[in-house]
Amino acid sequence: MTDPVQTFDLIIRNGTVFDGSGDPPVHTDIGIADDRISVIGPLPDARGGLEIDASGHAVAPGFINMLSHSYMSILQDPRSLGELKQGVTLQIFGEGNSMGPLTPQMHERMRTSMLEGDMPVDVTWHTLAEYLMHAESFGISQNVASYIGATTLRTYAVGQDDRPATAAEMDTMRGLVRDEMSAGALGIGSSLIYPPAFFASTEELIELCKASAPYAGKYISHMRSESSDLIGAVEELMRIGEEGGVPAEIYHLKAAGAENWPKIDRVIEMVEGARADGRPVSADMYTYTAGATGLSNCIPPWFHDGGPSKLFERLADPSQRKAMRASIESSDEGWENLYGRCSSAEDVLILSVRKEENRIYQGRTLAAIANTLGVDPIEAIFTLVEKDRSRITTAYFMIGEENVRKQVALPWMAFGSDSPSTAAEGAFLQGSTHPRAYGTFARLLGHYVRDKRLVPLAKAIRRLTRFPAENLGLDRRGRIEEGYFADIVVFDPDTIADNATYQQPHQYASGVRDVVVNGTMALRDGEHTGRFSGRAVYGPGRR
Repeated sequence: MTDPVQTFDLIIRNGTVFDGSGDPPVHTDIGIADDRISVIGPLPDARGGLEIDASGHAVAPGFINMLSHSYMSILQDPRSLGELKQGVTLQIFGEGNSMGPLTPQMHERMRTSMLEGDMPVDVTWHTLAEYLMHAESFGISQNVASYIGATTLRTYAVGQDDRPATAAEMDTMRGLVRDEMSAGALGIGSSLIYPPAFFASTEELIELCKASAPYAGKYISHMRSESSDLIGAVEELMRIGEEGGVPAEIYHLKAAGAENWPKIDRVIEMVEGARADGRPVSADMYTYTAGATGLSNCIPPWFHDGGPSKLFERLADPSQRKAMRASIESSDEGWENLYGRCSSAEDVLILSVRKEENRIYQGRTLAAIANTLGVDPIEAIFTLVEKDRSRITTAYFMIGEENVRKQVALPWMAFGSDSPSTAAEGAFLQGSTHPRAYGTFARLLGHYVRDKRLVPLAKAIRRLTRFPAENLGLDRRGRIEEGYFADIVVFDPDTIADNATYQQPHQYASGVRDVVVNGTMALRDGEHTGRFSGRAVYGPGRR
């Protein structure tokens, strides 16, 4: 009597398998049943409902995007092609703002804003946990998880005013943290250069982290400075993590502005010293020399006191404009002067505006726009923000390539796009974007790993997979290991590349052939399969 033929839902054959550990790969097969990796090893006689020949390709755990802003774009286009075609299977949200918790007023503002956009989304949730469940039930290509935004918590309890939280407001925020952490949030995420987060004290953030600590929470931060006070900002992050009783991670580590580039060496020493002492500190980055954020953030935070409507009122007041100009021109002490960090207005590139009549400015430098308007660059900032009544997404060329290469090689560095996932079609083409939305992970593996040889491929894959999964405390994610969820990417190490540029950003990466999410093919031969198997992924504190 012959043994029965072993059967699987999916078999990946003949691949060069990187398990996520950083060890050298092995040439073997993978058998997948339901949503899990069932067997790793030669399967010559087994049969799969679907079989993939991965000969000549790398097979790795799906990549983790540590900083994604795709919380709305995946509801606008759940294919998430810009990231799926790079092998991303898990997107992490929560840089300061999160999709909950929301007061009725916050909910109505978000709902109105999203229904008025080019790609409307109806906001039906009120808590972060409800959002995650909504995304999963909606049908998405990738897994999603989220930190609780410290900005969202402050807006909920305090509003947008420049003042300390009261004792009662702190109690409210602590309660919200406990509720969301027990429902599966990852920890506290902050973005401290932006109001109203800018108005929060170090002690306030420590208290939020203390509330998350019993649920295995983490702290992750766009720090208070990435330029003149970079060292002080890292010290603050470490203090918040240590006194809050949680691990700490630096969002998109950089030294912004040429005069600050040498400071990155001291930051590396600080992080490595903390890690050597057993303090869990890490960082993530994107693989480009331009950052991107709002043009409105060239205006000092105290002029944003009370929220966007108050800023627009101040922009209409000549005396307030004069005060804004004086602050921008005189000093960056106590705030992040993004305009001052760039060498000139030529290094400020407008990416995306809100109003149709202002789209003529997309893809143009601030210098060119100022020349067209017949004003200097600072006045052009004021005019554009006032006319568009939005933050205006803008790229700032302020990062040294030598520092990017130095950071890419660090063993405690993860990676994030700091962008929404987009598609090179439809309404997405109405705005420009940073090329990192289409190329962060492909650029790492193609340009920096293969071409520049800054880090071995196996080590780079570890920092896209197992390293962030373990930092986040995720259940059976980030490895190719029996019993783990089958999130897998099949790519060609010889051809993987980023193709997006600042001039033509809407271009997909190349080299990723197949992507499996929870055991289901999401991308096959480079094309979306029409299947949406992404799930909400929760932190270890869920109860």
